[in-house]
Amino acid sequence: MDWQTLLTRERLGKPSPSADELGRSPFHKDHDRIIFSGAFRRLGRKTQVHPVSSNDHIHTRLTHSLEVSCVGRSLGMRVGEMLRGELPAWCEPSDLGMVVQSSCLAHDIGNPPFGHSGEDAIRHWFQQAAGRGWLDAMSDAERGDFLSFEGNAQGFRVLTQLEYHQFDGGTRLTYATLGAYLKYPWTSRHAEALGYKKHKFGCYQSELPLLEQIASKLGLPQLEEQRWARHPLVYLMEAADDICYGLIDLEDGLEMELLDYAEVESLLLDLVGDDLPETYRQLGPQDSRRRKLAILRGKAIEHLTNSAAQAFVEQQSSLLAGRLEGDLVEHMHGPAKHCVQAAKAMAREKIFQDKRKTLHEIGAYTTLEILLNAFCGAALEQHGGRTPSFKNRRILDLLGHNAPDPHWPLYRSFLRMIDFIAGMTDSYATEMAREMTGRSSPV
Repeated sequence: MDWQTLLTRERLGKPSPSADELGRSPFHKDHDRIIFSGAFRRLGRKTQVHPVSSNDHIHTRLTHSLEVSCVGRSLGMRVGEMLRGELPAWCEPSDLGMVVQSSCLAHDIGNPPFGHSGEDAIRHWFQQAAGRGWLDAMSDAERGDFLSFEGNAQGFRVLTQLEYHQFDGGTRLTYATLGAYLKYPWTSRHAEALGYKKHKFGCYQSELPLLEQIASKLGLPQLEEQRWARHPLVYLMEAADDICYGLIDLEDGLEMELLDYAEVESLLLDLVGDDLPETYRQLGPQDSRRRKLAILRGKAIEHLTNSAAQAFVEQQSSLLAGRLEGDLVEHMHGPAKHCVQAAKAMAREKIFQDKRKTLHEIGAYTTLEILLNAFCGAALEQHGGRTPSFKNRRILDLLGHNAPDPHWPLYRSFLRMIDFIAGMTDSYATEMAREMTGRSSPV
């Protein structure tokens, strides 16, 4: 791979590079299109790790995505400065920063309501549907899209099909930004076989022609049928996510009183060593833990960003060859690598087992089961031109002009239903499921 091709400013759905505007490059336009999309706005009412809470300091998918984008921008700009002589003549470090920032903004845009438990609930429902024969008419590859349902693949569909120019390029982002977004540039047929991460894939069969087009434009090497090497900038987006996930999970854990301040402070102090901000040294016992942690976290992110950028530059030859093993965190040095891995381990042991989170996850299964039974059941009943019941006609009416055509293949019809359900916020999904079961909202 080479940077000239990897950073193309040409857009999906447009035949030529988009023109620069005063103070606004094609990559800035990508950023703005994502920010102003409805799918991005709805992340404000979607679970990050903990249920959407009355505590305003707990992160949602929206605040998480914004924070990841800031770290991603810093990473991209730092790498851009370090590689300035190897990038295209027109490319400034800010361009690289903007590509990574945009991909970070969009990295969770396809996540369904209720976070990862929502993904698992959808997979579980389709496994049961397969047992009832509902997926029999589909190919193995099409069935795999539902049985291994993945928010990353749904996000790729949101960006390239559903938002703005519907089924005509979607948000029409640059190929460079789409490449940096594609964390898993392969289809569901590789989701289990690769052993990379269970269920992980980035493209449904319905968007495979778009993935092929993007890979061709960017010069991504094809490794197998329906599988390509990752764009190097994906590793920066992934590192930004890992850094924020690691540190921010701990902040949320403190807010919910699942962690002790001393253990979180100790972890961050081990990373920054003597490089403590003067404002932190001046804090006294009257200052809040929240303020102390915010100052310390800022310095910790600086150290982690420097380490990740250095690892990227050191591994550039492997990245451009499409053969880097693992993620960027694994190639970071000493204290930085330990900090991210220890933070993730602390979250797994002490945060993810919280009883409030467990009850929320159980509720996600119930809510999504009601919605999937209703919407996919309606699509199935009308399939082949059959006349649906009055109830199912009313269900289909809820989708308006996005309702599937009775003569479409069932695969395409079910995708439309997933588009609708996966786009819901936690609160909207819960309210709709409650009303569908005949229970009105509490007064």
